[in-house]
Amino acid sequence: MVPMLLGLLLVALAAVSWGTTGTTLELVGAGSAAVPLVVGAMRAVVAAPLLAGGARLTRTRTRIRPRRPAFLAAGLCMAAYQVCFFSAVPLAGVAATALLAICSAPVLVTLLARLLLGEPLSRGRAAAMALGVAGAALLVGGAPSDAGPHFVLGCGLALGAGLANSLYAVVTKGALAGGTPLGLSAQTFAVAAVALLPVLEPATTVATVVRGWPLLLYLGAVPTAAAYCLYTTGLRRVPAGAAAVAGLLEPMTATVLGLLLFGERLGAPQAAGAALLLAGVCLTAAATARTAPAP
Repeated sequence: MVPMLLGLLLVALAAVSWGTTGTTLELVGAGSAAVPLVVGAMRAVVAAPLLAGGARLTRTRTRIRPRRPAFLAAGLCMAAYQVCFFSAVPLAGVAATALLAICSAPVLVTLLARLLLGEPLSRGRAAAMALGVAGAALLVGGAPSDAGPHFVLGCGLALGAGLANSLYAVVTKGALAGGTPLGLSAQTFAVAAVALLPVLEPATTVATVVRGWPLLLYLGAVPTAAAYCLYTTGLRRVPAGAAAVAGLLEPMTATVLGLLLFGERLGAPQAAGAALLLAGVCLTAAATARTAPAP
C-alpha cells in the first residue's frame, strides 16, 4: 500500500510542477503565434541533456536497445503533444485547449490502459475519474475563449494533444518493466528533442531564447526533466488510470498561479471545480489503498 501511495504522491507533485508551464509561457511572452511552439520545443531540447546527465551520474543504463523500441513511441508521443498543444493555444485559446487536452486524458488513459494493459476499472476509480474530469472542466472552462474561424482546428489539435499524452502514459507504463524511470525519460526526451528540431524557426527561436532564457531553462529543468522523472517513477507504482486522475492537479495549480501572479479572479464554478478535483484525487488515493496487494 505504501509504495502505491508514494507513487501517487510523486505523480501529484509532477502535475503541480506541470501547472507552472502556462505561467512560464505567459512570462516569456506569447505575442507571436510561433512563440508557444518554440517554447514547447525548447522544453524537450533543454530536458533531454539534463535527463541524460542525471542518468549517467546515477549510473542508469541509457543505451538504446533496438529490442525495446517503446521509448521511440513514447518520444514521438511527447513530441506530438508539444506540437498539438502549443499550436492549439493561439487557435482555440488557453482555456479551451487546456479543457480538451487535460480533461480528456483521464478518460483516454483509462480506456487505453484497459484495452492495452488489461488494467481493471473499479467503481472507486471510475467515480474518481468522473469527479476529476468534472472538476477540471469547471476549473479550466470558467475562463472565456474567443471562437474564431480556426477554433474548430484548435479544438482538434487540443484533442490530439490529449490523445498523444494518453498514449505516452500507456506506452511508458508498459515500458517501465524493461528499464529504469530515469533512463526511460532520458531516451524519450532525446527522441522528442530530435523530432521537434524542425519547428525551431531560427529568427523566432533566437529572439525567444535571448528574451526569456532563464525561464526556458526553468521550463526544461523543473516542469519537464524533474517532473517527468517524478511521473515515470510514480507511474511504476500505480495504475495508469489512477495516475491520470492525480495529474488533473495541473489545471488547479495553473489557476492558483493565475490568481496570485496575474490577478485573475476565481468564480463560483471554478471554486466548485477545484473542490471536485481535490475530491477526485482523494478518492483515487483511497481506491488505490484499497486495491493495493497485501505485503
